[in-house]
Order: sequence, then structure tokens, then C-alpha cells
Amino acid sequence: MFQRLKFNPRTWFLLGFIACFAMLATGAYFQFVEEMEPCPLCISQRIMLLTTGMIFLMAALHNPGNGGLKIYSILGTLSALIGAGISMRHVWIQHLAPDQIPECGPGLAYVFENFPLLDTFRLMLSGTGDCADILWTFLGLSIPGWTLVAFSGLATLSLFQQWNSAKPTA
Repeated sequence: MFQRLKFNPRTWFLLGFIACFAMLATGAYFQFVEEMEPCPLCISQRIMLLTTGMIFLMAALHNPGNGGLKIYSILGTLSALIGAGISMRHVWIQHLAPDQIPECGPGLAYVFENFPLLDTFRLMLSGTGDCADILWTFLGLSIPGWTLVAFSGLATLSLFQQWNSAKPTA
């Protein structure tokens, strides 16, 4: 079954990078054209998309041997799984009862300027009441739901590179 999917790992990593780039471009479209301001969890997901995409791009450009392929595969999988975890938290917050939603905090720009960096990261990863707003859906899933699907796919793509060695070792 996997023989049909056994392309050059460089091709798979490049496709993963293109997928990450397309998702970041979609996020920019929603932010700048549709004027949907990203919440702290959205920004955290974008950071993880960027991280995953950069790992995939480095792997595609480097075109590593078996050892490097395994390292890039593990790094890409871990990065995508962290992004999936953030997306799961976001989906969970969106499905909380109205009385359980965390309070809305100050804007992220204000927090970056006035709070220690550790507190800013804690806010970005825990979410606020703004994160509970569902501004867009497609086929019943919100943006974080689709991002969770995408991160799961990216983690799977990266993990499969463990078995997609360019050349068997002797």
C-alpha cells in the first residue's frame, strides 16, 4: 500500500511546506481582507505552522540521507503535534458553555508591551474569551477545527517519512 505513496522524501517535504505556506496565506487573508483579528491561540497556531513549514522546507532543500531524514521527520512530527495540541485546546474553548469561557484579556499588543515574556507566552497558549468566538465555519468545523485536521495531516506526512528512506542502508 505504501509503495504507491513512496515518492522522493524531498517531494513530500516540499508538499508539506507548500501546505503550511497556503494555510499561513489563508490566515493572512482572513486577517487582512476579511478583517478577522486573530486571538492568542490563533497566533500560536500560526507560529507552529511557520515552524513546521520551515522544518519541511529545510528538509526539502537539504535532501538528507537516511539519518537526516529521520531527524527531520521527528522534528516535523513533533512540531505538527504541538500545533495540533494548541488547536485542540482552541476547539475545546470554543465548545465550552458560555459561563465557563475564560474572561477576555487585554489585546496581545498591549500584553507584549507591558507584561513579562513568560506571562505573554502563558496567555498565548491558554487562550482568552476572544478564542471562544467562532467567526467562520466550513462543513461544521471552525478555523481551529480545520487547523487541527491540517496539523494531523502534516504530522502523518512527516511521520511517514520514517519509512520513506531514499536508499536502503547496507
